[in-house]
Amino acid sequence: MSAAGLGLAAVTAYRKRFLAATRIAAYALVPVALVMTGFVEWVSGMVFNPTVWIGFGLLGLSWLLFMTTRAVERRGLAASERSGTPAKSGKSPKKVKGSPVAEAVAPAASAPSLGAAGSGSRPQSAAPADDFSDIEAILKKHGI
Repeated sequence: MSAAGLGLAAVTAYRKRFLAATRIAAYALVPVALVMTGFVEWVSGMVFNPTVWIGFGLLGLSWLLFMTTRAVERRGLAASERSGTPAKSGKSPKKVKGSPVAEAVAPAASAPSLGAAGSGSRPQSAAPADDFSDIEAILKKHGI
């Protein structure tokens, strides 16, 4: 195969296509190099060895078991969050990325940190109209 490839490279070089001839010669030398380094013998020993295939099968089974347990864990966590009950195990459920927080903080818990911010700040009122008045003032300032 390599001899045929080198012959084809010689014909291509004769036609003044030196770049293509060099590329064909490089591809033609790869099989010879693989045989000389012992790579072909190593691969054939691995491919035709049943122990290696059993090992690959066990790796696949291990991966399948990992993915199954993750899917079951996520499904169980999602079901417990929907029903509002804790998970069946004694541990608190793990946080899943993008899922709502299991225990919420009371709104009044952050009030002291917002209240005494410093001089010049006006007290926050509970009416939503006051919250939007600042936004309306900014929009009017820009003519929107």
